[in-house]
Amino acid sequence: MAQLPKHRVELIGKGVTGACIALVALLVVTLVAMVAQRGIATFAVDGIDLGAFLTGTTWNPHQDDVSGMPTVGALPMISGSFAVTLLSTLFALPIAIGSAIFVVEIAPRFGRRVFQPLIELLVGIPSVVYGLIGLTVVVAWTRDMAAAAGQTITGFGIFSSAIVLAVMILPTITSLSIDALAAVPNQYREGSYALGCTRWQTVWNVVLRSAAPSLMTAVILGMTRAFGEALAVQMVIGNAIQMPTSLFTPASTLTSVLTMGMGNEAMGTVYNDVLWSLALLLLLMSLVFILIIHLIGHKGGTKRG
Repeated sequence: MAQLPKHRVELIGKGVTGACIALVALLVVTLVAMVAQRGIATFAVDGIDLGAFLTGTTWNPHQDDVSGMPTVGALPMISGSFAVTLLSTLFALPIAIGSAIFVVEIAPRFGRRVFQPLIELLVGIPSVVYGLIGLTVVVAWTRDMAAAAGQTITGFGIFSSAIVLAVMILPTITSLSIDALAAVPNQYREGSYALGCTRWQTVWNVVLRSAAPSLMTAVILGMTRAFGEALAVQMVIGNAIQMPTSLFTPASTLTSVLTMGMGNEAMGTVYNDVLWSLALLLLLMSLVFILIIHLIGHKGGTKRG
């Protein structure tokens, strides 16, 4: 069988890779366009006011307000999503950074061979399993701790959801933080030790500062993961569409409302259009997170360059 000339093989390779890139780009553009078209229909076709949608605190699409429009205030879900995301990141970040320092600086052999694979196993656990554990363990523990303090709560709410999400995003932040610390050149460490600095002074003043842009990228990626999680959050947050008044009262997020409502409404109805608008909000927030990652990476590259 005759071999193809090298230039022909190169042309075929370029054509295949170009087709793959074009396909991916087409999928992304199609997805964004479809979500945007359906999400904007709430305001362009159904006539719902954008300001009222973003700042309203009452969610009841099947009931009209005083102006005769459906009551679709999304602020409770937006607030719940950001509260859960920020609190879960706050819980996971110290553990992730500490674990990364242990793996890279303290016990690299044990960390790479044993600890890091164990952490990465958490990625493969399905969301429903996290939700079940949160429902049977975290919610019950929160309720019991409140009862011991003389308070009566259900255990559902932002606090319980944040604990579950913190465990879910921990592998992402930890793995990326390990890579960020490992990428710091050893010359930086050796120079610090040569000046008489201790190991902790070297880690704190040299390694962490050098890896700061990459660490910020790890945090943003973890927040993106937390912001878009649906099933596990839905099982432990309580799904009460109301403005969060406490970390321990039932609340809701954009994803929990979407998963509960999307399969129950007919296409083309106002309620269905509003749900697509919530999906558009999620998409826009994901794009914002990705933009922040690129800005951090560009700034870090410029500083190193």
